[in-house]
Amino acid sequence: MKILIVGGNGTIGKRVSRHFSETDEVLVAGRTKGDVTVDLIDSKSIQQMFEKTGKLDAIISIAGEAKWADFKDLTEEDYYIGLKSKLMGQVNLVRIGQHYLNPNGSITLSTGILADDPVVKTASAAMVNGGIHSFARAAALELENGIRLNVVSLGMVEDAYDKYKDYFPGHNPIPMNKVVNAYARSVKGKGNGEIVRIYE
Repeated sequence: MKILIVGGNGTIGKRVSRHFSETDEVLVAGRTKGDVTVDLIDSKSIQQMFEKTGKLDAIISIAGEAKWADFKDLTEEDYYIGLKSKLMGQVNLVRIGQHYLNPNGSITLSTGILADDPVVKTASAAMVNGGIHSFARAAALELENGIRLNVVSLGMVEDAYDKYKDYFPGHNPIPMNKVVNAYARSVKGKGNGEIVRIYE
């Protein structure tokens, strides 16, 4: 398979890229480095990325950002960070990317536990994650040519534990092998419109 991993240089992306590279052709897309570069908030950049990659068998997105701050401090502009990057960035990957997938290809988006179990300072991030879940379930009903669309939703992962543990008191870090397997399930399995939740 020829697989594009957007965000393949990140904490989770590196692990996922390494896994698929063992058996498949992997192209990594990053904001500033990779086999191709892309700015998720710019649909023209997304289009240009796909023109460079050509036809693909799978697209994996492990990218996008949202503002974390106390609810009382979040401005309208703060909300737009997540809406433009993580939400519309991933929506546009599906909207544009579907035309670059071979028949029976797949798209996997990424969210997180905040959609179902938010913590403080995450009003914006939780909103974006929940929106992606609803979008994916709906869009999966209409994709053509056997294309599947799923979402991997993760808890706090092992490799990011030291950075985020104070935000998630009492949460158990997710082992990285479980993280990788969630993406393998989405790409190699037959599920469609699924939210693959790995929270424990």
